[in-house]
Amino acid sequence: MTEVNTPPRVGGWTRFVTARPRLSLLAALVITALAVLAGSGVADRLGAGGWEDPAAESTYATKALEREFPGSQPNMLLLLDAGDASVDDPAVAAEARRLTERLAGEQGVTGVGSYWQSRTPALRAEDGHEALIAARITGEEKTASETLERIAPHYRGAHGPVEVRVGGPVAVRHEMQTIIQEDLTRAELIALPVTLVLLVMVFGSAVAALLPLGIGIVAILGTNAILRGLTELTDVSVFAINLTTALGLGLAIDYALFIVRRFREELSTGAEPLTAISTTLRTAGRTVLFSALTVAVSLAAMLVFPQYFLRSFAYAGIAVVLLAAAAALILLPAALTLLGQRVNSLDLRQVFRRGHRREPAGEEGRTWGRAAALVMRRAPFFALGTTAVLVLLGLPFLGVKFGTADDRQLPSTSESHVVQQHIREGFPGSPGGGLEVLAEGRATEAQYGAYKERIAGLPDVLRVDGPLVKGDSAYFTVLPKGEAVDGPAQRLVGELRGTEAPFDTKVTGTAAVLVDSKDAIGERLPLAAVFITVVTLLLVFLLTGSVLIPLQAVVLNALSLTAMFGAVVWVFQDGHLSGLLGFTSPGSIETTLPVLMFCVAFGLSMDYGVFLLSRIKEEYDHTGDHDQAVRHGLQRTGGLITAAAVILAVVMVAIGTSRVTNTKMLGLGIALAVLMDAMIVRSLLVPAVMRLTGRATWWAPGPLRRFHERFGLSEADPEAARDADPAGDGAPAGDGGAAGDAEAARDKAEARR
Repeated sequence: MTEVNTPPRVGGWTRFVTARPRLSLLAALVITALAVLAGSGVADRLGAGGWEDPAAESTYATKALEREFPGSQPNMLLLLDAGDASVDDPAVAAEARRLTERLAGEQGVTGVGSYWQSRTPALRAEDGHEALIAARITGEEKTASETLERIAPHYRGAHGPVEVRVGGPVAVRHEMQTIIQEDLTRAELIALPVTLVLLVMVFGSAVAALLPLGIGIVAILGTNAILRGLTELTDVSVFAINLTTALGLGLAIDYALFIVRRFREELSTGAEPLTAISTTLRTAGRTVLFSALTVAVSLAAMLVFPQYFLRSFAYAGIAVVLLAAAAALILLPAALTLLGQRVNSLDLRQVFRRGHRREPAGEEGRTWGRAAALVMRRAPFFALGTTAVLVLLGLPFLGVKFGTADDRQLPSTSESHVVQQHIREGFPGSPGGGLEVLAEGRATEAQYGAYKERIAGLPDVLRVDGPLVKGDSAYFTVLPKGEAVDGPAQRLVGELRGTEAPFDTKVTGTAAVLVDSKDAIGERLPLAAVFITVVTLLLVFLLTGSVLIPLQAVVLNALSLTAMFGAVVWVFQDGHLSGLLGFTSPGSIETTLPVLMFCVAFGLSMDYGVFLLSRIKEEYDHTGDHDQAVRHGLQRTGGLITAAAVILAVVMVAIGTSRVTNTKMLGLGIALAVLMDAMIVRSLLVPAVMRLTGRATWWAPGPLRRFHERFGLSEADPEAARDADPAGDGAPAGDGGAAGDAEAARDKAEARR
């Protein structure tokens, strides 16, 4: 009996997105134009902080001191350099007092003090040629930055016998915002043309290459508008805009690559454009949906942390992922409907092909298929060898030291970095890096004195100043031995908090903020890990119907990140390659960065994992042959995943050209993770492990298999899935009593094709 080949039924979603393609694209154009207007100026509204826990003791003490003792929390410093003269020279002292009085009269500035007023040794350089004027700029981050921008030009530069440089935390944040905006523009100018060239190399067709780039631009502009709206409700970090650009381009290109590639593949088999779109959305479209969900889940885990630095990346990341997926599943099918066979137009590779025969659609990726076969023949060797190499690359992370983001994030030539470097190297007792102890509650002078003696006797204390008393409150300044945030300084925080006092005490300062931030992350890290793991396991199970594959996916994805974490410590903490890459190593890693990099890189690894697993699952449902499914899956997606990874790595490397160290670390680290995942884990480790687990890979208990049949989604035709497991008992086709089912599935699949 001869089967009649009939085109597959066009689903409801296909009808929806292809019914009025011109109207859909016009509406998208209008919405994108509105997003450009809504998102304009978003970078100016973003903050450069967000590393502290809002509910921490140090945060409470900082706000209380700012309110009651503004002079205790200087955030603006003027470094006066007298050249060869002494800062005690009468002419130098007179000019310094004039500048101090002028600064005290500025609107929005309070708590002004200087060496020439207090004669505090910590405000005078040990060589006697430099000294400091300290002040507090009031208001939130944006207000303080505007005040600094207004007044700094009037103080910077030569003033009689002294040269003045402007520094302090507000200046650091302001320079960081400015540099990030400039670097982002440069990164986009680098990434966009290079990405277009790579897409042309992948597709050949200039028309097909422009589609993913267009989807990426829509996602970026839409997310900027969303971030602009969020700034009206909450604080958002300026660093998040870098992630918006990177993920907007990277994921949109990934999704568009996958869909356009499948559409062209269907066209090459003779399918009509509408039929090709229907098949593409039913297969690759479902994969894109699952991929977007897994990436969004990884990014959403950052919402459990209190620091707005991390939460900002969740806001930006989730928005850009969902917009990229929506554009790929709505706008891209509309564009493909209008283009049809013209999607292959303007094949620029013909110039270089010179008579070489292009591989038929069914034979594309044969090199990847042969590589998969080789790996599977030597599965134990590749599994153990690859795992050993990845673990070895991750070993430097065992020596990680956590710190805070400071002026050393900036280029060594930036003004605020120069000011702080002069203070670190030339001033006694790390001024500005001390700890403040807030004392609340009525006390006598004798009680204050006794408490001061107790803290002065602590082993890590260099000097104690104060108390300065106002009403029922007072504060002490405690200078630690060594650097402001090194081990002794962090240990001193705990010692101060444990010191007995007849009043309530709260400790703040750079080291205290770091200790509280580490505690907040450590407390919530298990919750974030459980959230990512459980939801990822569920999503991958819904995609594959297997119990083992989700576990493999989580473990192998985590393993793929070891090289990134090892490189981060070896390069950015230990300072290797700092000259080549152009940064100053602070000797530590900012506390929130590993969390951020894990969530982003894990999500991107799952993105590629879903692409590969979905194609393996589709082939397995058609044939019931496990080894063939793995080979076929890698053959069909190996080149695509590698191309997508290279393109995303280009975008991340462009971000990594930033002059801000944290952004450089984020861009280069994730680029490395993406390449390692695509070229090592997906190409070697996954097929080796799946060969070792064999047909048991697809096992699931009967209840879970029935749950998957009811609620799961996959790329396979449901009829083919029933062919592969007609009993529905969770046993892989061809095993035990199901002998011969796999052969029947292959026969029917072949006839269907």
